Amino acid sequence: MLKISKGNLLDNIPAHFEKEIFDTLAESSGLSIKRVLSQGQVTDWLKEDVSEWVVLFAGSAKLLFEDGGREVELRPGDHLHIPAGCRHKVSWTDPKQKTVWLAAL
Repeated sequence: MLKISKGNLLDNIPAHFEKEIFDTLAESSGLSIKRVLSQGQVTDWLKEDVSEWVVLFAGSAKLLFEDGGREVELRPGDHLHIPAGCRHKVSWTDPKQKTVWLAAL
């Protein structure tokens, strides 16, 4: 029998957390899907070997891209494709509310 799992991206969010939280929801042959929780956290520069797709479900965030210093703001419902090898960082997440992301890479 196939294993079927159900969850809700907006459930089980801690009231307080100091570091971003990464929950792996599914993994399969070269694809990883993670729920990311942020509240005021930012990241160092990132560069993935694979393409990444993110969607924001709650909160808000800004991503800064090294190529020309372009900054992209994300609000609930926004999604973004980040090509493999593209240097970027999370430059801002809302410190007053939880930001809930889904990342596929």
